[in-house]
Amino acid sequence: MTHLKEGDQAPEVHGTDQFGETISFGRFAGQQIILYFYPKDNTPGCTSEACNLRDHYQDLKDMGFEIIGVSPDSVESHQKFSDKNELPFRLIADPDHKILQAYGVWGEKKKFGKVYQGVHRTTFVIDEDRNIKKIFEKVNTKDHARQILDGLE
Repeated sequence: MTHLKEGDQAPEVHGTDQFGETISFGRFAGQQIILYFYPKDNTPGCTSEACNLRDHYQDLKDMGFEIIGVSPDSVESHQKFSDKNELPFRLIADPDHKILQAYGVWGEKKKFGKVYQGVHRTTFVIDEDRNIKKIFEKVNTKDHARQILDGLE
């Protein structure tokens, strides 16, 4: 669904995280970023994905990655989700869909014959120069960290 492709410059990210802090790429200078977009806090697939990334956070951090999650949920929802699941990384609230639209992951979805607007679960691996290194559009929520590592080999 995304209009971006590997090798493209990643759009800048500006948003508020679960701690009420403003987050942008500048905060992560010199680091690679795993920027993952997910539909909703506290849903089974989103919880599996977040917990899998949490469980492998230190391994990814040791390889020079920082993880940032983005969904349309509120700062308060992110705070509860992060606390409940002991997430060590930032979650950006994007209720107005500006970041989601910049990355082309907000759009039409279908479920049980119903058409609606929502988040297309997608992960972008972004290098230190802010170029998109890899895009995952078919995310394995239960083993996403391994999927990312295998995809980068």
